[in-house]
Amino acid sequence: MSELPTKLYTAEQVRALDACAIGDHGIAGFELMSRAGQALFDASRGLVPGARTWLVFCGAGNNAGDGYVTATLAAGAGLDVRVIALSPPDRLAGDAARAADAWTSAGGQVTAWVDFDRSAGADLGVDARLGTGLARPVGGAYAEAVDWINASGVPCVAADIPSGLDADTGRAMGHAVVARQTVTFIGLKRGLFTGAGPDHTGALVFAGLEVPDSVYTAIQTSGNLIDERNIRHYLKPRKRAAHKGDFGHLLVLGGDLGMPGAPRLCGEAGLRTGAGLVSILTHPDHAAQLNATRPELMVHGCTRSDSGKALIARATVLAMGPGLGTSAWSAKWPAMCVTSGLPAVLDADALNLLAAKQFQLPPGAWVLTPHPGEAARLLACDIAAVEQDRVGSAQAIAARYGAVAVLKGCGTVIAEPGGRYGICALGNPGMATAGSGDVLTGVIGALMAQGLDPWAAATTGVVVHAAAGDLAADRLGQRSLLAGDIIDHLHRVLR
Repeated sequence: MSELPTKLYTAEQVRALDACAIGDHGIAGFELMSRAGQALFDASRGLVPGARTWLVFCGAGNNAGDGYVTATLAAGAGLDVRVIALSPPDRLAGDAARAADAWTSAGGQVTAWVDFDRSAGADLGVDARLGTGLARPVGGAYAEAVDWINASGVPCVAADIPSGLDADTGRAMGHAVVARQTVTFIGLKRGLFTGAGPDHTGALVFAGLEVPDSVYTAIQTSGNLIDERNIRHYLKPRKRAAHKGDFGHLLVLGGDLGMPGAPRLCGEAGLRTGAGLVSILTHPDHAAQLNATRPELMVHGCTRSDSGKALIARATVLAMGPGLGTSAWSAKWPAMCVTSGLPAVLDADALNLLAAKQFQLPPGAWVLTPHPGEAARLLACDIAAVEQDRVGSAQAIAARYGAVAVLKGCGTVIAEPGGRYGICALGNPGMATAGSGDVLTGVIGALMAQGLDPWAAATTGVVVHAAAGDLAADRLGQRSLLAGDIIDHLHRVLR
């Protein structure tokens, strides 16, 4: 499959792209619909080449028009096509009505959902019920039809976006189609990539509908799809004459009593990602254990402020929070770090202490890496509110704290205070395991130590971490994945 475009759009922005193509470039709306229907037909045949019996579910808007075009093409190819209408075709308007008329004029029949024989078998389903304009939970006949196709076992291809999925947030609006494949048109909808989006989208196919590049220039977006292209863009070959001092000194602060593993994972990830030097400031009771199997780490058991300041003074970048805890020992380090003037990555208990107002962030080069629970504490809300709009939550954290925010989870969101955001298309559920976030902190910190700015380090670090996790899952399976397995596969992503 070819690479997807890099720009992400809201539903409103995609409608603006559509309007620009029609109004400013003279592409008729029905022509765009015809191209969308053709792309949907081609992708559907490619997904299940031997499928002879198709069910095409059509709703009430332009999404339905795409479905009627697809049905007409499929029937013309000699397939057995049944159109199931959630809304009567005579209620359609504009281009969608024209597409429905073309279907019936060619002899096609339309069966109302209430009359559909739900025991009927089929080889393929096409979901053209609800598009990007969905603004309320799915109910009534639409909910019944969504639940039926999900339970039927019939492979389903969604037109533009799975019915019931919010195009902006990736939320399932009560009931949402779980598609085997989604063919999305003109612009990538950001909700396909985060929250519940990936679980409902399936394999994603992009169809640009031959819209000229000038349309995309005219309609601006602050969103980007983050993938392996980031690695190629930011991580260049090293000079032969380079030495370790060229690649920075990362200092990891963490590891209160009972939690030595977190800074150990963070530090090793920093080394594997290319930091020239990695030191760990940790509780003295377990300091000797941390580099027993990784002698390249420089480990310092520390309780005194003057010793801590000396270590911070030798560092290039700080990674604060892995296993830090919230004890008296833990609480003394954050304020010392943020007043040092050094760039820093904050994770775990450093974020909890920040949310509790134990210290404040002055203007600086900060990256915050919360999971949804930590994000909720940073925003003084509940987790459900964070997950309801992951992009908006990441942007709110970035704006409130003047930092690049990395909201971890399915479709990790990276946001800047100015509103720019990216969503990572990589990663897998196996990475939801203890220590995975500590590894990410070390990866991002190491990239900052090598000279990347917070945005570049955060976006690239998220991709490196996710890609390594995908390689580890391919080898070991998702259920058995450990954080250390991600570290073990960083070299394959970075070499």
